[in-house]
Amino acid sequence: MTLSLLSLLSRDLSTLWLLLKTRTDEIMHHDISPLCAADIRDQLQKRFAYLSGGRGQDGSPVITFPDYPAFGDVPDQDFQNVMTYLTSIPSLQDAGIGFILVIDRRQDRWTSVKASILRIAASFPANLQLVLVLRPTGFFQRTLSDLAFRFNRDDFKMKVPVIMLSSVPELHGYIDKSQLTEDLGGTLAYCHSRWLRHRTAIESFALLVKQTAQMLQTFGTELAETELPNDVQSTSSVLLAHTEKKDRAKEDMRLALVEGRRVLESIHEPLARSPDQSPNQDQLDSQSTVHRLLAQLNETEAAFDEFWAKHQQKLEQCLQLRHFEQDFREVKSALDVLAQKVTTFTDVGNSLAHVQHLLKDLTGFEEKSSAAVQRARTLSQEGERLIEHKHYAVDSIRPKCHELRHLCDQFAADVERRRGLLGKSLELHGLLEASMKWCDEGIYLLASQPVDKCQSQDGAEAALQELERFLETGAENKIQELSKIFQDYEPILTKDLLEHVQRVFQKQESVEEMFHRRQASLKKLAAKQTRPVQPVAPRPEALTKSPCPSPGIRRGSENHSSEGSALRRGPYRRAKSEVSEGRQGRGGSTGDEESLAVLRRHVMKELLDTERVYVEELLCVLEGYAAEMDNPLMTHLISTGLQNKKDILFGNMEEIYHFHNRIFLRELENYTDCPELVGRCFLERMEEFQIYEKYCQNKPRSESLWRQCSDCPFFQECQKKLDHKLSLDSYLLKPVQRITKYQLLLKEMLKYSKSCEGAEDLQEALSSILGILKAVNDSMHLIAITGYEGNLSDLGRLLMQGSFSVWTDHKRGHAKVKDLARFKPMQRHLFLHEKAVLFCKRREENGEGYEKAPSYSYKQSLNMTAVGITENVKGDAKKFEIWYNAREEVYIIQAPTPEIKAAWVSEIRKVLTSQLQACREASQHRALEQSQSLPLPTPAGTSPSKASTRNIKKLEERKTDPLSLEGYGGPTPQQRAPEKGKGWSKTSHPSETPEDNDGWSSTEEPVNSSDAEEEGRAGPGKLVPGRYTVTRLDEKGVSDVLALRSGDEVELVQEGDEGLWCVRNLSSGVEGWVPARSLSTLLCQGGPVGCLSSPESSAGSAVLSPSSSCSESCTAALADLQG
Repeated sequence: MTLSLLSLLSRDLSTLWLLLKTRTDEIMHHDISPLCAADIRDQLQKRFAYLSGGRGQDGSPVITFPDYPAFGDVPDQDFQNVMTYLTSIPSLQDAGIGFILVIDRRQDRWTSVKASILRIAASFPANLQLVLVLRPTGFFQRTLSDLAFRFNRDDFKMKVPVIMLSSVPELHGYIDKSQLTEDLGGTLAYCHSRWLRHRTAIESFALLVKQTAQMLQTFGTELAETELPNDVQSTSSVLLAHTEKKDRAKEDMRLALVEGRRVLESIHEPLARSPDQSPNQDQLDSQSTVHRLLAQLNETEAAFDEFWAKHQQKLEQCLQLRHFEQDFREVKSALDVLAQKVTTFTDVGNSLAHVQHLLKDLTGFEEKSSAAVQRARTLSQEGERLIEHKHYAVDSIRPKCHELRHLCDQFAADVERRRGLLGKSLELHGLLEASMKWCDEGIYLLASQPVDKCQSQDGAEAALQELERFLETGAENKIQELSKIFQDYEPILTKDLLEHVQRVFQKQESVEEMFHRRQASLKKLAAKQTRPVQPVAPRPEALTKSPCPSPGIRRGSENHSSEGSALRRGPYRRAKSEVSEGRQGRGGSTGDEESLAVLRRHVMKELLDTERVYVEELLCVLEGYAAEMDNPLMTHLISTGLQNKKDILFGNMEEIYHFHNRIFLRELENYTDCPELVGRCFLERMEEFQIYEKYCQNKPRSESLWRQCSDCPFFQECQKKLDHKLSLDSYLLKPVQRITKYQLLLKEMLKYSKSCEGAEDLQEALSSILGILKAVNDSMHLIAITGYEGNLSDLGRLLMQGSFSVWTDHKRGHAKVKDLARFKPMQRHLFLHEKAVLFCKRREENGEGYEKAPSYSYKQSLNMTAVGITENVKGDAKKFEIWYNAREEVYIIQAPTPEIKAAWVSEIRKVLTSQLQACREASQHRALEQSQSLPLPTPAGTSPSKASTRNIKKLEERKTDPLSLEGYGGPTPQQRAPEKGKGWSKTSHPSETPEDNDGWSSTEEPVNSSDAEEEGRAGPGKLVPGRYTVTRLDEKGVSDVLALRSGDEVELVQEGDEGLWCVRNLSSGVEGWVPARSLSTLLCQGGPVGCLSSPESSAGSAVLSPSSSCSESCTAALADLQG
């Protein structure tokens, strides 16, 4: 059936395509004059010949040659083009009769008349019926023309008569006045310019119609040859592309129809202005031509619309089929998964509670599966609707619909069958629970009966009645027939459950036997006795006077109860025991992992819940406050200072909301089942979090505006509508609070995910979030700088910022100023950029909140290309030096803590090292260029070329150790080691004094002997001054200052503040401060001859001087190369 419908649709398309092709062929094959008025417009405008529209008595078209003095000057090609065009305008029928030529030469001479007739006779391209010549009116010229024409008639060589007319009335005898223009004494209205415009418009319209027909035929061919795609995307693309082309084609046809109607109106316009005037034959022909073209265009459009409708139906049905097939594959895959999951529900439970839990799980599974099942049924119904609407792929759709219904029914049947089995299991376990409960109650009853009371007849009868009443309850609670149980519950009786049933039945029989024995005993006691019985009190050790049962009976009851409990929970306890043994075998790791997984889910839940609340709060602010500021009904409540300041008040909160609502929250929800991988979500969107920097930078302005306008009635009205307990400023703080909350949640998640797959991503995400927080904090300080005239962005990225105490020391300064500077520090806020260090003075502002944020007055800046550092100053672990221009300016910086100092020194060293590396690479590049330009070496050992070669070789060796500064010491072959307490400040020449090279200042003061003695009396676990040998490798590096190699001897000189030791490398003479905890891990247990170690690979980095200057090192490098 599908093939028949498809073939029928294809047949209809083919028929419609043939009809469309026929219509377009009619238009395209319509002959269009080889010449158009637009092509020879200039020749036609000369008006040396025109077609007025007049006709002869037999309908012959009349071509008029008016009096045109320059007729002889008209080029032959122009004359031929005009004649060809004029003769092509009348219909073939009229042109077949022959043309009548009216040549007006009344104001000319005979020679001109003769030349005109000869020219026309030689090049007229159509049939001639008659030639009428109005000869010159002058007496001499008229006489001359009569004689000349009479004697030279044969010279004209024309097959038609040439009649010489003396006057216009004679012309009227051949052609009616109504067919002649006014210049020939006629009444025919003719305007040559209007005629030319009409002809141009008609021909342009005809060409447009032909192009439109050609376009439609090409497009129709493309549609007819299109093959149906096999997927949804391709089918949608084809349908969209064809629809766009159809719309363009329809628009072209519409424009063509509009153009045709405009041309028709322009032809009718002269007739409308003169109703009494009847149209001439040429006007009628023009109207007929335009009407014919419009009719053809309308027919073509109708044929195209019908063809497109069928083609569109075909593509839409194909798209429906592809969607149906794609949905079918997805739904069938989902149903297969559900069917596979149903087969895993094989457990029938080992207790009543377990079965109830399984039933609950099955119900939950069915609810979760309902969406997939409903989608399958909906898809089946959609397929049926496609069949009802005569879809061409019926044979493909119907089997899929049947399969979907079968899968849904099969799934429902499997679930019901599973529910039936669990129902049977629930019923059986209910019976077993009831039987076990009845047995336990019976055992308790037997144990609770007092023996002393049963010795009397009345007591025995009462106890006997109590037993009988209890046995009567067994009909409802006991298992009656074991075989019937096996028969009724055979489908669910597993091996364990069968054993459980047998144990319960055995217990039930045991209890019944106990009851029967007790009944027999009580019946004997209840029998009438012939003589009185002397009651004997029981022995104290055997019985008590308490109504409670005896210990032996209670123990029996407890034993029975425990036995019953063991019978009830046997399988469960076995399983639990096996799991416990398995856990103990694995060392409890599974339990720990499960606990961590629970904690991770808890953190993820908190992250998602708070994220949703955050998004809702942002939306509430944007809709309840920001949008209301544009509400005309609320304008009267907005104060003047608040108008047009929505962007200042809310910043880019809308951008933040859209990011979290549309992107981040949805991506977070994808990690619900794997919270340990949530770090990837943060890393993928880390760039988007930069929007918070913009918000925080605007926060001071927003806070200031809120302080000014917080009493505005507008805010009060909005808060009342929203029913908010907190004012707007609390919600404006939400983005700042949220960005800081992320790092706390990531820390928690990382704490519980250290052994998981996503731990590295979590650590990286945490570092990135902290980096964003630092960048936000730094930018808040950066925008508070005032007085700097340049552009801060030109200084490069802001690396660090903080407040310090600063002492200044200038070599060329005033002595008093120097002395004063040594004792009174300045409080400065430093901003370390990639290219400069800025010194600013912190100024606190009055106000509250963000208005209290400090501002910074710019004081001075140091270019990093001329900066050097000394890492330790006079034993103070919190001080370091920044010096400028070869120590002409020295700034002693004291950090709040040693950790802050270490961080700043490390960051400055990184900047200087990068600059040094850049200079070194530039120097090496120039050296290689110089080496390439040098001549070949000569045999002489002292030749300059050999020296250059050695320099180049030295450069290549240095490239292997990018951080080494060896070889940059100047013209001397080896760098002179610094004196005690000195560092590498710049390249020293032999003539320089040691005082100029004071990069180190950490050991300028002598060692305190009392401190040294105390260190000597230290216990065995403490460090003591002395000499040590470096023997152990230091993987982490004990110091960024010292260059320690295996075998070097070092001396522990002095213990300073903050847990630092002054260490001198006896091999190189370099000293530095090293944390004691780092030294302790490297000292051997054998005493002062300790073991500090530094790997060979780190020696290069350790050689980097604590007082290094990039510009001076580059100068030394260039000097070395030139030397």
